[in-house]
Amino acid sequence: MKQPNKAPRADRAAPKGTATPKRHKKTRVELDIEARERKRQKRHSGNRSGARTNVEGGNKKGQSETQEKDPRIGSKVPVPLMVESKAKAKPTTKPVAKVEAKPRLTPEEELAKLENDERLDALLDRLDNDEVLSKEDQAYVDLTLDRIDALMEQLGIELGDDEDDEEREEKPEDILKLLKSGNPKDTF
Repeated sequence: MKQPNKAPRADRAAPKGTATPKRHKKTRVELDIEARERKRQKRHSGNRSGARTNVEGGNKKGQSETQEKDPRIGSKVPVPLMVESKAKAKPTTKPVAKVEAKPRLTPEEELAKLENDERLDALLDRLDNDEVLSKEDQAYVDLTLDRIDALMEQLGIELGDDEDDEEREEKPEDILKLLKSGNPKDTF
């Protein structure tokens, strides 16, 4: 196996009479200082943070100083140094538009409106069909029916219990008619 030639030594290659500078071995402190310097240079060699996401920022480097100047800085209005007594102008107030109150419905009109309410009718039909209403719908039905009851009491209208009274009155008449006319079973 053939071995590569060794590099010539400094003392063999140099002509006789010339002095070769001696290399001194670096101390640990010098090596540390050089390492810190290399690390500092390496640290600053990359892109700024966010450079990948802020792509448009790189295109405007030259223009950004002149174009993006904040307009709020540097007022053009001269500032008075002496206070002068001026008559202050009264601030003008806009006339407030008068909001007309909605005319309140009479109890009869309100009752008619509530009784003809389509939403209430639909919800009551759903209740008659044994459907379960949502909380909002049930609250609407309860409030509306309570208001109808209050209006009917205010107007002196009684609920639809009149049918029961009529049936009670008809029964005695029917019995009396049957007794007076005779028993229909006796006619056989």
